[in-house]
Amino acid sequence: QLQASGGGLVQAGGSLRLSCAASGRTFSNYVMGWFRQAPGKEREFVAAHGWSAGNIKYADPVKGRFTISRDNDKITVYLQLNSLKPEDTAVYYCAARSYYSSIPVIESLYEYWGQGTQVTVSS
Repeated sequence: QLQASGGGLVQAGGSLRLSCAASGRTFSNYVMGWFRQAPGKEREFVAAHGWSAGNIKYADPVKGRFTISRDNDKITVYLQLNSLKPEDTAVYYCAARSYYSSIPVIESLYEYWGQGTQVTVSS
């Protein structure tokens, strides 16, 4: 089970920190990441973190603004959102999957999903 939190309303240029806590099973060696879905659009990959430090991938639109991190002891993944833009407005979902040779960016490759948390950026 994945529980996402931390969304909210923020002005353009502001920051938010999302958290996703895993429970109910062993998530060791799992890839954990974030997707988002804006109104009227398909869900898209944002960022993901493999089990080991440095094994990270970002979508191009968020590179340099978002930072993903992970606490393996707490089985929690974080997404720091900086320099937010109105186009970042979306429901953000955390996701996880068992070990994969490379970090997947396709949502169908993820096995577990959180409930989503709304991020709204006003201009």
